[in-house]
Amino acid sequence: MSVETQEYMNGMRPGPLTREIPECMRDKYTVVQAIIDVIMFVIVGIGYVIKATYKTIVGRHKKDLKGAIAVVTGGGGGLGSLIALRLARLGCTVVLWDINKQGLEDTVKLVKGIGGKCYGYVVDLTQREDIYRVAKKVDEEVGKVNLLINNAGVVSGRYLLDTPDHLIQRTFDVNILAHFWTVKAFLPSMIENNDGHIVTIASMAGHVGVAKLVDYCSSKAAACGFDEALRLELETQGIKGVRTSLICPYFIRSTGMFEEVNSRFVPQLNSNDVADRIVLAIRTDEPFALIPGFFRVLLPFKWLVPWPCISELIRGLVPDAVPVPMHAARPTPAAAKTASKPEALDVKHGASAGPMTVLPPARHDRQV
Repeated sequence: MSVETQEYMNGMRPGPLTREIPECMRDKYTVVQAIIDVIMFVIVGIGYVIKATYKTIVGRHKKDLKGAIAVVTGGGGGLGSLIALRLARLGCTVVLWDINKQGLEDTVKLVKGIGGKCYGYVVDLTQREDIYRVAKKVDEEVGKVNLLINNAGVVSGRYLLDTPDHLIQRTFDVNILAHFWTVKAFLPSMIENNDGHIVTIASMAGHVGVAKLVDYCSSKAAACGFDEALRLELETQGIKGVRTSLICPYFIRSTGMFEEVNSRFVPQLNSNDVADRIVLAIRTDEPFALIPGFFRVLLPFKWLVPWPCISELIRGLVPDAVPVPMHAARPTPAAAKTASKPEALDVKHGASAGPMTVLPPARHDRQV
C-alpha cells in the first residue's frame, strides 16, 4: 500500500476525485464520501454477522493442537492444572509456570501419568526479569512456544481501604503486568513462524465491578483491554497467523479463590466445565468467550439502563464476593497488628495450592 493511499484512508490526504473538483464543492463531496463509507461499513458488517451466525449454528472447525508447545502460567494447581491435562490429551507439550514448586511437581506427575509430555518451571510472575529468564530457558530446553495461556491470578478480597498497598501491587503484577512480559517474551517467535495463539484468562469481573474486588476488577478490566488492543494491533500489522482469545468466566468453584463467594441466581461454575470451554475456544480460534454464554446477551444492558438498576442487580447477584467463614475466630489484637505489617505476610505468587493466609480468619489473599 502506497503512502498516498494510506494517508487518504486515514483522512490525512484528499482522494483523487476530491482534488479534481472545485474548492467550493469539496465539502459536499466529503459528506457524500462519508455516507458511502457508512453504507459500505454496514454492508460489510452484516456480512460478518451472517458469517458468525452460520459458524455458531453449523459449528466451528477445530484445529489440531498435536505437537504444539503450550505455556500455562499458574499451572501448579486449580484451573491451570485442568487446562494442562486437556492440552496433554490433545498432544501438546505442556510447560507449566508457577512459584508453587510442590504444586508444579504434582501437576507434572498427573500430566505424565496420562502419557503427556510436561515440564515445570518455578517462576515468580511478579518479577519481570524472572519471566524473561525462564522464557529464554524454555526456548532453549523445550522449543518455540506457539500457545501461551496467561492463566495465573490472585485476589485480595477486601474493601479497598482495608487492602494493604503491597497486595494491590501484587494483584496488578500477577493479573496484568505479567501478561505484558510473557507476551513480549514469546510473541516475536510466533510472528516469525506465523503461528501462535495467546489466551488471556480474565473474568466477568473485568466487565462488572464488585464490592471487595476493586483491585481484582481493575486488573481484569485491564486484561480485557490488553487482549482487545493486542488483537487489533496484530490485525493492523497484517499478522494473520497469531490469534488471541479472551476468556471471561463467572466465579469458579474449586480453584482456591472464591470458595465462599455468596452468589445468588447464577451458580458458581464447575472448574472442569470451564477448562473444557477454554480448550474449545483455543481449538476454534474464538476471539471472545463469556462463561456462561448467556452473559453475552445481558452485558449490553449495563450501558442501556440507569445505574441504580445495575447497582441493585449486582448487589443482589453477589451480596458478598469474599465472605468471612462463619466458623473463623476473630484474630487477637496482637495477631492483627502483626498481620498488618507487609513483611509479616507471604505474598509470593503460588506459595500454596490453596488460599494464602497468615491468620485463618483473614483469608486476605487467594490465587490459582
